[in-house]
Amino acid sequence: MSTKALTIWTFVVTSVAVFMVSLDNLVVTTALPVIKHDLGASLQGLEWTVNAYTLTFAVLLLTGAALGDRFGRKRMFLAGLAVFTLGSAAAALAPSIGWLIAARALQGVGGAIVTPLTLTILSGAVSPARRGLALGIWGGVSGLAVAIGPVVGGAIVEGVSWQWIFWLNVPIGLALLPIAWRRLTETKGANRSLDLPGLGLASAGLFGIVWGLVRGNAHGWTSLGVAGSIGAGIVLVGAFVLWELGTREPMVPMRFFRKRAFSAANVTSLLMSFGMFGAIFLLAQYFQVVQGHSPLQAGLRTLPWTAMPIFIAPIAGILSDRIGARPLLVAGMALMAVGLAWIAVVTTPTVAYGRLIPAFVMAGVGMSLYFAPVANLVLSTVRRSEEGKASGVNNTVREVGGVFGVAVLASVFSAAGSYISPQAFVNGMVPAIWTGAVAVALAGIAAIAIPPRQDVVPDSVTLLARREGAGDDELVCEPEAAA
Repeated sequence: MSTKALTIWTFVVTSVAVFMVSLDNLVVTTALPVIKHDLGASLQGLEWTVNAYTLTFAVLLLTGAALGDRFGRKRMFLAGLAVFTLGSAAAALAPSIGWLIAARALQGVGGAIVTPLTLTILSGAVSPARRGLALGIWGGVSGLAVAIGPVVGGAIVEGVSWQWIFWLNVPIGLALLPIAWRRLTETKGANRSLDLPGLGLASAGLFGIVWGLVRGNAHGWTSLGVAGSIGAGIVLVGAFVLWELGTREPMVPMRFFRKRAFSAANVTSLLMSFGMFGAIFLLAQYFQVVQGHSPLQAGLRTLPWTAMPIFIAPIAGILSDRIGARPLLVAGMALMAVGLAWIAVVTTPTVAYGRLIPAFVMAGVGMSLYFAPVANLVLSTVRRSEEGKASGVNNTVREVGGVFGVAVLASVFSAAGSYISPQAFVNGMVPAIWTGAVAVALAGIAAIAIPPRQDVVPDSVTLLARREGAGDDELVCEPEAAA
């Protein structure tokens, strides 16, 4: 098979996979009120329906990237895809909220393996000169999943049942597995050792922090179970950093963070995801709980926000190659912060939908200016053989930010409002949306710290090797820290 054909097949397989995994981040949101009724779930149970997926996803992303480097990216991609498909079937069969939460966690395990490998596999199949365009299209596909997630969820819930949200993944996964097996090329990372202590410390530390955050609303933020879990998680993450600094073959080279571009990009990702996921978690319920719309109608009303990445993300990818990531990320976070603030200002139980549309469009355009530029920026700061690790770090940070956002904004909501009446819901939602707006504004400030495009480069040896087509194993020189 020709190189061009392999590249096309690689793009198709990775795009469909990231579409399916990204869809499950938001597809469940419009189904939450129905799930609450059918399974008798509490607010905490609804949080866990969302966070069980993002928790395991966030905790194991670094593990997925490391396993791909060690055992083969194609092999682990197939394994992750199979686990995700199995988890989807289990979620569809869930007879109780506990079962559903467990199945969502299994989905998260599969998604954590698949997601960083889609970027690594795709990046390895295209030349660095075309990476911005490829990542832009990849971001558009991911954005399409985000866009139609609430709509698909609403349509399925209204037309069939909420279980079919998860059944939808099963035929896609089963069809994709043999295609990926035949068409993808097996690759491994230059560092094929498996840092088991690092994996254990990182996974346990992230789990402790996230576990405490998602239980804070129900058990109290100062309780021993919550504060102790978060404190233990922070200690373990600190131990992970110390271990990585001392080991010869770390799973996350700490020199990545000496690069201002890499660190600023990850802070931006954390804060953007915090505001976005927390806000959408509440807005998807607002249209049903407060304004009485059906799940499909609620999903359609989010489209001016969530559909923007379909159109804007590919353009943002091309522009990131030409002008760099900083201006796009700063502009995007500013637009998104203004959009969220607008929503917080105008929202009432009876607000006309037309007053929300401009805010949704601004937030959607802002979100669209994030995906491809930040991926391109993160990958451009490291050697090609280390892109899996860099991608894993950025995806982990983004997903942890999403869990933080849902947990914290739900806590703000609970402190000021409730589900008792439409006005009570709005009383809680407005301060929560303001919290999300502040987080996204801080993401814009963090993006200002990203150095200019010409300064965000790996070392000259790596660039020369890439131009001459050298393989990963030939890149043995450590990159210097960028400005």
